[in-house]
Amino acid sequence: MIDPRNLDTLLHPQFDPSALKSAEPLAQALAASPGAAAGKVVFTAEDAKAWAEKGEKVVLVRLETSPEDIEGMNAAQGILTVRGGMTSHAAVVARGMGTCCVSGCGEIVIDEEAKVFTLGGKTFHEGGYISLDGSTGKIYGEAIPTVEASISGDFGTIMGWADEFRTLQVRTNADTPRDAK
Repeated sequence: MIDPRNLDTLLHPQFDPSALKSAEPLAQALAASPGAAAGKVVFTAEDAKAWAEKGEKVVLVRLETSPEDIEGMNAAQGILTVRGGMTSHAAVVARGMGTCCVSGCGEIVIDEEAKVFTLGGKTFHEGGYISLDGSTGKIYGEAIPTVEASISGDFGTIMGWADEFRTLQVRTNADTPRDAK
């Protein structure tokens, strides 16, 4: 009776509940890939990769993504697109990588060349902070702390019940060594 997609959202980073109470979303779009992400805005895959290599947490903001963006998508904490739906390149790739993604936010007015966009009356330049909730599609104009997923509370109880009755032992569902970790 539990929708498996609801359980999937619990396996990804979440916003710190106490910090989320005071945060106001700027907009909401499609919840394309679950989890929470906060970081500095970057507009190109190359910048996402370079900034991440320096230890920065980044959110890749694009009109839409393409296969050439894969390295930047992999380096980013989250992905935000103006165009696209649940089956867009950004959404499908982000879900496969386990990366937070909010897609199809048509309210964004973006100038990728100038590295700036506006949303909800606020202007974001490269390096400004933004947070995404890929489980709800909400977009916040600030850095909200995230916490890693943990098997506890009600989720822990449900998983304990499942362990009592399971017969199949899945060790991992991974395509790469990083996924296996």
